[in-house]
Parts: sequence; C-alpha cells; structure tokens
Amino acid sequence: MLNENVKKVLNENMWDLATCQNNEPNVVPVAFKSISDDGKLTIGDVFLDTTLKNLEANGGKIAISVYDAKNLEGYQIKGTAEYVTEGVIVDTYKAMVEKMFSGAATAKGALIITPEKVIVTTPGADNKKEL
Repeated sequence: MLNENVKKVLNENMWDLATCQNNEPNVVPVAFKSISDDGKLTIGDVFLDTTLKNLEANGGKIAISVYDAKNLEGYQIKGTAEYVTEGVIVDTYKAMVEKMFSGAATAKGALIITPEKVIVTTPGADNKKEL
C-alpha cells in the first residue's frame, strides 16, 4: 500500500494528523514518526491529548497528510490507530524525545496506524487517485 514514493515523502517530511470528535476537527503536526517494517505508521505521543481523546471516541479513525513543499508531491493516508504505552516502539520514542528535549519531556506512548487508503494529493492528473 505504501509504495516507495509514499515512503520517501513520509520519511523526509513532517506529518499532519487529523482526527474528529462530535463534529469538531483537530489537526496537529508530528515530528516523532516512522514507518515500521510491516508498513504501519508509528508516532510518538508527546502532546497528543486531544488526538487521543478523539481516537477513543471515533473508533481509532485517523488521517495523515504529508507533502514535499518543494515539488508539491503529497499524500493523504487514512487508517485506524492503536495506542500503546509499553514495548520497543515506546522505548524508542522515549529515548528520542528525552534526548531532543534534554530530559524536559518524554513520550508517554505511541500510536500505531494501520493504513487503509492512500490518496494522491499532488496537483495534476493523479490528484485524488487512490493507490
């Protein structure tokens, strides 16, 4: 589902996470993120309070927007998120966040997102195409 072009844009750019609860949308940028070997997207939870409340209320539904501002290549990924508070993924994000913030902040957990749809947002003939 995540072809090499999608992975490249995901690896090299910030992600915006979108969730919704009671018709109130919420979007946040995330910097602590990666793609797992099995094609899932992972995100370290540092400041995701509203996102987590929305995910709990909406069955884990989430959308991610990512794009390269230089060439406008972009994708929207829709999927379902699971929240975990322990394990290798959480330990990795804790170490990453604590190093960046010199111990002043930590990751409380991680989102593991299973992609269900990838939609092209790049301007042009393939815009809105589902991969």
